[in-house]
Amino acid sequence: MKRITLVILSLLSSVALWAQTDSTLWRNTEKVARTLYYIQTHYIDTVDLDRIVDEVIDGVVKNLDPHSLYIPQERVNDTNEPLDGSFEGVGVEFAIIADTLTIQSVIAGGPSEAAGIHPGDKILEVDGENIASVGLTNDGVRARLRGPKGSRVELTVQRGGEILHFSVRRDTIPLESVDAAYLVEPGIVYLKVSRFAQNTPKEFVEALSKVSPSRPKGIIIDLRGNGGGYMAGAIMMADIFLEKGQTIVRTEGPEVDMEEKARGKGFYQKGPVVLLVDENSASSSEILAGALQDWDRAVIVGRRTFGKGLVQRQYELPDQSQVRLTVARYHTPTGRVLQTPYEEGEREAYFKKVRERYEHGESFHRDSIQVIDSLQYKTLRLGRTIYGGGGIIPDVFVPSDTAGINRFLVKVVGSGHLTEYATDYGDKNRRRLTVKDIKAFNKVWEQIGEEAYQGLLSHCAEKDLVPESPEELAACEAILRTRLKAQVARIPFGLTGYWQVINAEWDPEFRKAVEIVKGWKGDFPTGL
Repeated sequence: MKRITLVILSLLSSVALWAQTDSTLWRNTEKVARTLYYIQTHYIDTVDLDRIVDEVIDGVVKNLDPHSLYIPQERVNDTNEPLDGSFEGVGVEFAIIADTLTIQSVIAGGPSEAAGIHPGDKILEVDGENIASVGLTNDGVRARLRGPKGSRVELTVQRGGEILHFSVRRDTIPLESVDAAYLVEPGIVYLKVSRFAQNTPKEFVEALSKVSPSRPKGIIIDLRGNGGGYMAGAIMMADIFLEKGQTIVRTEGPEVDMEEKARGKGFYQKGPVVLLVDENSASSSEILAGALQDWDRAVIVGRRTFGKGLVQRQYELPDQSQVRLTVARYHTPTGRVLQTPYEEGEREAYFKKVRERYEHGESFHRDSIQVIDSLQYKTLRLGRTIYGGGGIIPDVFVPSDTAGINRFLVKVVGSGHLTEYATDYGDKNRRRLTVKDIKAFNKVWEQIGEEAYQGLLSHCAEKDLVPESPEELAACEAILRTRLKAQVARIPFGLTGYWQVINAEWDPEFRKAVEIVKGWKGDFPTGL
């Protein structure tokens, strides 16, 4: 009781400082504080006031716009980690397969690679504690493997028929935001950016320089599924492609009013650029895409983006919990507001409205995209027609490809059986898969691909997962083979290998992007 009383008195005295200028704030704060005090001192049962306060704050924030957020103290690290771009641990990507912790990939240069951990290894014990077949969760894995930099963790690993022991010294592990980077063909570079973090621009430039030491002939940036992150990361990325003085983004709010302009020091101000986007590209992805579309600097390929044009700022509360509040709206260089319309406090309706785009056919037919004539704008160099009012409409629309996606495919992938089998197959065939590049891998796959595919079907049958008919299997066979090959390619080449297979053998948006880059003439393709 003493603790909560002191907290309430502190709250009242702090807010009293604002009383002279904001009597409404003082009145409402006193009202909440007194209610908590009465509950603590007079209510018949003992209650968890910390939980009640968390729920009160969460309820208040939920009555604002759809993107303001309350983050309880225990979730702060996990929530901010993707933005910070690093954590302290052993440096592996893992999956829990058949109740066993299985290493999917090892971060290059990290402590696990240095210790000798390999993809496909199964971790049986951590610091002497058996973790196999005990209902392990992802949170449980992170709690055991992460820890202060410099500390050690003892791992018992099964590799094939061997039991091995490793002592791994934890270190700072970068959370890469550039998932893949490779040369599609001479001069054309593909980079997949999964989010925007503090170090994303640096990662992007380093990956591009490594893949193409000389100036590339064209760049394809994949922002599909990129839900955003640090706004500054998108601004610095845009600066690579724009000329000095060109506006990147303008933000407006009660306490925020600024305009970000390109510094003119970017190394790729001329040359083909294509951005791939979809309905899950949002926020910072839309800042980058909006800036390059408005200046006719890149061709946007794919489907309409999510439509998040609100800027959040994070504030820390006394118990280290945080509240992320919307403080401004951003405008593209032409003045477009890309935020999807919403009603305050109606979060479910807002996200439902976005989901309904799929049901209305927008993912399959460009004509199903609803545009408002009054929100029509012209690009700043060529005067092409573009629209505001919610998301970015691509210059080149590519419908969602659902061919081959049926019940059997969804179950094989969603159940984890595909990942489980591919990881195990890669582990057993490690020597055959130790090749120098994707071309060599493709040659090996010509020899083992059929064996691997039939093995996957047998593995699924053992799990009582079989297609309802030969026709069902035939319908999804091509994509199932591609997914299997991509998962196996991930073992020697990481996510870059995965996307090299998916892009080359299945992805229609990627193929369109390559076509545009190869046919690019002058400053911008004609007919867009």
